[in-house]
Amino acid sequence: METKHIARKRVRLIAAALALSATAALTWNANAAGYPDRPISLIVPFSPGGGTDISARLLAVALGEKFASSVVVDNRPGAGGQIAADLVARSPADGYTLLFANSGMLAINPWIYKLHSDPATAFAPVSLFSDLPFVLVVPATLPAKNVKDLVALARSQPGKHTYASSGTGGAPHLSAEIFQQATGTDLMHVPYKGGGPAMTDLMAGRVDMLFASVLETMPYVNGGKLRALAVTGATRSPAMPDVPTIDEAGVKNAQSGSWTAVLAPAGTPPAVIDKLSQAIREIAADPAMKTKLESQGALAHGSTPGQLQALAASERERYGHIIKSRNIQTNN
Repeated sequence: METKHIARKRVRLIAAALALSATAALTWNANAAGYPDRPISLIVPFSPGGGTDISARLLAVALGEKFASSVVVDNRPGAGGQIAADLVARSPADGYTLLFANSGMLAINPWIYKLHSDPATAFAPVSLFSDLPFVLVVPATLPAKNVKDLVALARSQPGKHTYASSGTGGAPHLSAEIFQQATGTDLMHVPYKGGGPAMTDLMAGRVDMLFASVLETMPYVNGGKLRALAVTGATRSPAMPDVPTIDEAGVKNAQSGSWTAVLAPAGTPPAVIDKLSQAIREIAADPAMKTKLESQGALAHGSTPGQLQALAASERERYGHIIKSRNIQTNN
């Protein structure tokens, strides 16, 4: 009798658990149906005016129009993006606080910083939003008309020629490391505190090359102060259609650059994640949004949560190999 009593009790417990799961699923779906019913905060890890911030503001406006709700951009710069990341990781998992991250935060920072929030576990992926290829530029006075010339020049005097970056461990720095590895060149790294000082010294001829965003370099290339040799994406940039890709320029396995994506705190209901992801994919596919992003040197690129998760994992592995093999370290 006792055994039958235990069995009946177990059945009741299982039934109660199943009912609770069903209720939770219905609640999630109901939340998604009414979501959002108040403003959404889109946390941007960088200062206003940069490429990541511009992309975030374009998305915020479009997302607000699609949801008929306010989407407020909140800039929280500092610590390589980790101030913003920690803020979002600690926020309620309800879809009302989102992180507009870039690839460096998800794929590079885990290898070079001591993080409070592990990007692989602290967030739920929502969708990619844009690709931000870099362009390899040199001073107009440098005797290298193309990538082949630049590689020959670098190989002729190993360790002499220099490349600037906006800071050690950033995506532009890693792009130059990938370039060196792919071309067998030995270049000297000159890190700066930001892209502005690096660009100034490049135009003055105090450094020999730089990987930077299309948006940053375009005015100087068009003005004849810099020469664009290659873009680092898989396809040519619509903003610089005459500049070959790094692959077309003869350097294989050297694609690089940055991308932006939206993340939510881990534990955000899947139905809310799916609603957000679907909306962002539709926005990224809109021809008007594609044109706006292209004018900023970016390419619209939405994704499913699973696709974003797979890309982030793959990029973490790739950059981890580069960072370890090149012994890249920071003081942080």
